[in-house]
Amino acid sequence: MKKITLIIVLLFGVVAYSQNYTIKNIDVNTKYSDFGVTYYGENSVIYASSKKTKQSRNRKWYLNGQPFLDLYKATITNTGEFTASELFSKDLNTKMHESNVTFTKDLKTVYFSRDNYNSKKYRTDDKGWVLIQLYKADVDTDGNWKNITKLPFNSDQFDTGHPSLNSDDTKLYFTSNRPGSMGLTDIWAVDINSGGSYSEPYNLGPEVNTTKSEMFPYIDTNNVLYYSSDGKKDGNGGLDIYAIKVEDKKGVGEAVNLGFPINSAKDDFSLVFQNGKKTGHFSSNREGGKGDDDIYYFEELINPITAKCNQFVQGIVREKETGALLPGALVTLYDAKGDKVESTIADKFAVFNFKVNCDSSYRVTATKDYYDMDEKTFTSTNEADLELSLNLDLGSSEFVYVRGKLMIKINPIYFDLDKSFIRPDAQLELERVVRIMQKYPKLKINLGSHTDSRARDSYNWSLSNRRAKSSKDWIVSQGIDPARINAQGYGETELVNKCANGVICSEAEHQLNRRTEFIITNPEVIK
Repeated sequence: MKKITLIIVLLFGVVAYSQNYTIKNIDVNTKYSDFGVTYYGENSVIYASSKKTKQSRNRKWYLNGQPFLDLYKATITNTGEFTASELFSKDLNTKMHESNVTFTKDLKTVYFSRDNYNSKKYRTDDKGWVLIQLYKADVDTDGNWKNITKLPFNSDQFDTGHPSLNSDDTKLYFTSNRPGSMGLTDIWAVDINSGGSYSEPYNLGPEVNTTKSEMFPYIDTNNVLYYSSDGKKDGNGGLDIYAIKVEDKKGVGEAVNLGFPINSAKDDFSLVFQNGKKTGHFSSNREGGKGDDDIYYFEELINPITAKCNQFVQGIVREKETGALLPGALVTLYDAKGDKVESTIADKFAVFNFKVNCDSSYRVTATKDYYDMDEKTFTSTNEADLELSLNLDLGSSEFVYVRGKLMIKINPIYFDLDKSFIRPDAQLELERVVRIMQKYPKLKINLGSHTDSRARDSYNWSLSNRRAKSSKDWIVSQGIDPARINAQGYGETELVNKCANGVICSEAEHQLNRRTEFIITNPEVIK
């Protein structure tokens, strides 16, 4: 079996660390070639090896002097190690190469790579090479592979191998140098029809393939393709592992190099993830290994493709009750683990912005003095540069800013026409003022009473002062020190709208001016 050979420099010996991954060389590796892991059920793996065992054949491949590749089965531990490794099947393994398998979800069908060998005969191309071919087999209840057949889109004249099924078994990805390839080998795919037939193979295009070699595809549950290439400009040498989103039969965006320590100065290939986990295995012939190709166990800390794909979150912070803008609010972004990512201050228009990773979960909070916090959770998508809208509404609790002044938040206090006594409905609001002043024993307020513009100015001035005095007296009667309250009537001198003398206004507009306000004069005592 032909394979382009590459490597990586392992700087930390057995385990290497980077921002995105941790890796380790596992114990099952030998001085021979060990590579190409596939997970089989809950606790088993299948991989290819040219190691010598009592069961393996002694024939050697002339290109590297090692025995031909066979498939092995092992039990996987929770630390990524392989135990109880044994030859997978004498009936399956031939005297030629077998490697790289992929199973349907029900484990009843398997696709695998084998040299062009069947019925104890091998076939060559016009130049005398025995090429890689794709085969399919049924798997019975005992795990035996039956009805082994070559797939119809193989040819004696070009390679077809390294299969990988997507999550719903409707597409089969593979490596081939068939006509139509852009380079030495490309990543191709076929659609698997409901009746079991296959579409014509299609090339995944220039975002994936180059003029050199692309090999060992693996497609995850999110349609992210992981594969190896030695034709990208940002490669480290030899085959590097890349990731790219696949949609509509082609790669979308730019393929992302997984970087150190996954990639090295030599060949790095055949990366797979364990089902539903951020752990997996890949293969490499990097320096510091045990033999030719070795199997490495990895854990992904940060997904490089989602980290490179960004979206933009923009929102506005408002007061919940009134919809008023709240510039100066502190907005904080947290990741799915609850770790703080970034904080910002809403601008003069109460707008905030964040740049976030694609396909990630976040929580965003907004806080401002004298307001209750608001928070929202959201999940970004896989579409790069998408703008997301996320507004936050802060409910005021005890205090509220009105016209730049911090006030105790109460409902309007009403007086009967031309009267200044405290009505029962007004007592309920004044009780709230009393509770807050009891809670903050150093709090001081300016109690201001206001009227509308109707009636004479002097009369309104006198009426507002009587109402201010009666409001203060009621609060003092509840045990509040009178020195903490400055009561003042303002008549119609501080209207909140246009409704001055001679201006025609509705009753609702006049009502806005008939108000009693409790302005905090020392807000520092409540922080």
